[in-house]
Amino acid sequence: MSRSERSPLLLAGLLAGAGVAHFAAPRLFDAIVPKALPGSPRTWTYAGGVAELVLAAGVALPPTRKPAALAAAALFVGLFPANVKMALDWRDRPTPLKAAAFGRLPLQVPLVLWARSVARGTEGRQES
Repeated sequence: MSRSERSPLLLAGLLAGAGVAHFAAPRLFDAIVPKALPGSPRTWTYAGGVAELVLAAGVALPPTRKPAALAAAALFVGLFPANVKMALDWRDRPTPLKAAAFGRLPLQVPLVLWARSVARGTEGRQES
């Protein structure tokens, strides 16, 4: 299997793993839901988990890959405020945890670019 064939499946796996994690350990996700959002953090946690599972299925299936990958890119952008909140909340934690929380912030960019490349079907190919 080529890199371009594996990339969508790896992205689907990442999304599925994150989606399952929302249900397996919801308190971790509840804690990073921005307070400005209406409703309970748990509702947002479960909604995020469902969204990631749906997107994982969509990215894994070729007929729905493009719109699902574009939606995943949008989701990664939309999750940035939660990651910022986590980094700020964790600034008083031990250095390794603080570094991990702040280190996640720039990782959003490659995730968005990866999802966009899956949508374009250009993952692993040289652009001309």
